[in-house]
Amino acid sequence: MTRPLVAVPTYPRLERGTVRGWADDGVGLPARYLDALHRAGGQEACFLPDARDDAAAASLLSRVDGLMLVGGGDLDPATYGAPRAAACYGVDAARDACELALARAAVALGVPTLAICRGQQVLAVALGGSLDQDLAGGVDRVDHGTPGIAGGSRTHPVEVVSGSRLGATLGVSTATVSSQHHQAVVAGGPAVHPVACAPDGVLEAIELASPDGPWIVGVQWHPEDTAERDPVQQRLFDGFVAQCASTERRGR
Repeated sequence: MTRPLVAVPTYPRLERGTVRGWADDGVGLPARYLDALHRAGGQEACFLPDARDDAAAASLLSRVDGLMLVGGGDLDPATYGAPRAAACYGVDAARDACELALARAAVALGVPTLAICRGQQVLAVALGGSLDQDLAGGVDRVDHGTPGIAGGSRTHPVEVVSGSRLGATLGVSTATVSSQHHQAVVAGGPAVHPVACAPDGVLEAIELASPDGPWIVGVQWHPEDTAERDPVQQRLFDGFVAQCASTERRGR
C-alpha cells in the first residue's frame, strides 16, 4: 500500500556552516517530526518554504494527501495586525507567506492538516486569529519552556475538550505534553474552536469549528518530542496519517 504523502515545509534555508562539515547551504528540520510521521505510516515531501500566493499553495496541496506545519521562529506580528514586541525573534517573511498560504489552501481544499507549535500559530493567524507575543509577561504561568536552546523543553498537563477531533484522536481527556514556546494563540478567529488548555489558561490546541469540516488540528506543544515513548502523543500522528489515507489522492 502506498504511504500517504504529506507536504512538510522545512525551516528556512540553513546558511553555510550551520551544518557541521557542509560546504554549502542546507535544507532541514528536526528528524523527530519525520520519525513520528514514519511510525504512523506517512511519507514526507519536504521543501523550502519560499514565498508563494494562495493559488501556488493550492496547486502544491493538490498533489499531496496531507500537510504538516512544524515549529520554528515567530510569525511577523504584522501578519495579524500587531506591532512587533521586543521578545519577537526569528521572523522570516518568505516562510510566513508560504505557510499562511498553505494553511488557507488546506482549509479551502479540505486537506488533512497537523499544525505543531508555530504551525498552530500559523493556522490561527491564517483564519483571522492573533497571538500573545510574550507569555513570560504573564503571571502565574506554567513553565512552557524556552524555544531554540538545548534542554529548553518542559512538560505539563493539558485538558482536552470531550467530543473534539483532538479528543477522539488522543483518546484521553488529560495529556502530559512537552512544550518549548514563548508565544501562543489568544484568539483563533470565528472558524476556530479551542480544544485544549494548560492549567494557566494558555490555549494549547485548536481545530475547525465546523463539525463537518476537514480534520485540521493545531497543537501548541511538541508531540514529536515524546511520541516514541508516549502512545498518546504518537496517536496524534497516527490519527493524522489515517485521515490522509482516507482521503488519499481524492481524485486530484
